Amino acid sequence: MIYRIELHREAEKTLDRLDRTTARRIEAKIDELIQDPFNPRLSRQMETDPEARYSRVGDWRIIYRVNEAAGTLDIAAIRPRSSAYK
Repeated sequence: MIYRIELHREAEKTLDRLDRTTARRIEAKIDELIQDPFNPRLSRQMETDPEARYSRVGDWRIIYRVNEAAGTLDIAAIRPRSSAYK
């Protein structure tokens, strides 16, 4: 199943501010995640919120939730590692 992407405003703003290379890497990772968001090679469950997952892209983290009923991948935030888990 391929999931639709729901990009929250915070994540969209961050993605717009990133340099082109990093933004492309993050977009490529999102393209992988919509194919299989639960793949342990691509993402892990967050310890602070069991319903949320995160995926690493260098020093950046994509924080998202999967809504299987609606078939969406809700990307809540794209943050640098230093502030991603707070």
